[in-house]
Amino acid sequence: MKPSVKALLVSTCMTLSSVSFGAQTLTIATVNNSDMIRMQKLSKTFEAEHPDIKLNWVVLEENVLRQRLTTDIATQGGQFDVLTIGMYEAALWGAKGWLEPMKDLPAAYDLEDIFPSVRDGLSVKGSLYALPFYAESSITYYRTDLFKDAGLTMPEHPTWTQIGEFAEKLTDKTKEQYGLCLRGKAGWGENMALITTLANGFGARWFDEKWQPQFNGPEWKDALNFYVDNMKKSGPPGASSNGFNENLALFNSGKCAVWVDASVAGSFVTDKTQSKVADHVGFTFAPHEKTEKGTSWMYSWSLAIPTSSKAKDAAKVFTTWATSKEYGQLVAKTDGIANVPPGTRTSTYSDEYMKAAPFAKVTLESLKVADPKAPTLKPVPYIGIQLVTIPEFQAIGTQVGKFFSGALTGQQTVDQALTAAQSTTEREMKRAGYPK
Repeated sequence: MKPSVKALLVSTCMTLSSVSFGAQTLTIATVNNSDMIRMQKLSKTFEAEHPDIKLNWVVLEENVLRQRLTTDIATQGGQFDVLTIGMYEAALWGAKGWLEPMKDLPAAYDLEDIFPSVRDGLSVKGSLYALPFYAESSITYYRTDLFKDAGLTMPEHPTWTQIGEFAEKLTDKTKEQYGLCLRGKAGWGENMALITTLANGFGARWFDEKWQPQFNGPEWKDALNFYVDNMKKSGPPGASSNGFNENLALFNSGKCAVWVDASVAGSFVTDKTQSKVADHVGFTFAPHEKTEKGTSWMYSWSLAIPTSSKAKDAAKVFTTWATSKEYGQLVAKTDGIANVPPGTRTSTYSDEYMKAAPFAKVTLESLKVADPKAPTLKPVPYIGIQLVTIPEFQAIGTQVGKFFSGALTGQQTVDQALTAAQSTTEREMKRAGYPK
């Protein structure tokens, strides 16, 4: 007989915590995505098994979270004991010694079960600095019923040009039906994550081999013109305010025919309790154009412990629990197997999961081919598909995102946005001492 989920959780927690911590409160900073909200809800199980550890949650919108965590970690403010961060921060903050190494994990955690590419993305020189909660690529979601009614067929590997053509045919603004929903909210991890992968597909890159910005090239101009033109023609009103959560809400309410975004949304768009179109969603690979290199991102929302925490041992117990196999089993039991946090563990992709999650195959294949070390058609000096893993990128990427959001609202032309992006990036990179 297989042990119950509760028994497994008790066993794991006993393994992770053989000593009492005394009464401690962990302050956990996380993003307001559905998977993290579920983690907060299910953490009552953790608190029941660890009555000496209380959890204080700070749940923030993505851009705000990044600002708060960056300020706190750089000043060693010590406001938080557990940080929800991505591969960008794990690599840079780990190298600076701002994060606790995730070592001496219990055998039950089974670190080898985590995909090597995910482990590598959260490591510096072989030391792991965050535990992955879920990992994602970007994929294309589309309304199978609308495509069928219009006599359209979505290719397995669509081009952006094809996406634009489909979107125009499926837009009916009188019915609040928009052909294309893409991120427009300014931020290096918001609109720039999507726009950078789109630009990669057009053959663009952030920098050449000598760290010279490339926004004055034809590839970026073609990419940004495509983005702005198609969003104005086929996108929803107020698109410059839409990030992941806003577009998810639009898609689930039946207002988007095509949406290109994070693969983690697969379980949300097929959940009948939150999606009106759950029975009419198709999944395929992120669009390409001149190349498929760098057209689908790779990212992992992960849990890390800052060195400034005064409750590191208790924080390690929680982060290990929340990213364990047993946590995945708890999610499967309470919310269904399709809602298990995706993209991190080999064991997640069982036959049962693959049958229950129609998005799983595309997600898995997309993660397999994503290569942050060779992200663009032309060679680059940086690592990262939808981002550039240098400390300066957070500020530069957010500023460029504001320019591009401005082009979407019509505050400036595409040419003006690209000129501003080029001059700002050149100035900041020169100030930072590049090329190095």
